[in-house]
Amino acid sequence: MARTANIFARVEPELKEQAELVLNELGIPMSNAVGMFLKQIVLQRGIPFEMKLPTRSPLAYEMLSKEEFDNEIQKGMDSIANGQTISAQELRAELKRNLGI
Repeated sequence: MARTANIFARVEPELKEQAELVLNELGIPMSNAVGMFLKQIVLQRGIPFEMKLPTRSPLAYEMLSKEEFDNEIQKGMDSIANGQTISAQELRAELKRNLGI
C-alpha cells in the first residue's frame, strides 16, 4: 500500500534521538514505528498501553530549595560511598528488561 499521508509531530530532540537509538538497534525505521503505533490504536480502539500517573514524580531542580537540593546531592554521594552503584552496561540491561526490548 502506497503511503500518501504525512504526519508532522513536534518532540523534544533528546527524546527523538533516544527513540532512534532504540529503533536502530531493533532495525525499525521511525516511520515504520509510528505506523505500527497508529495501527495498534486502530486495532485496540485506544492507546495500546496502560497510561497512569507515576507513583513518585522525579525531582524538579527549580522546585527545590537550596537545602533540599543539597540533601538530594548528599543522598547521591552517600549511595556512591556505600557502593550502591551500577555500571552503564548494567543500567542499559535493566532498562531493556523494564522496557521489554
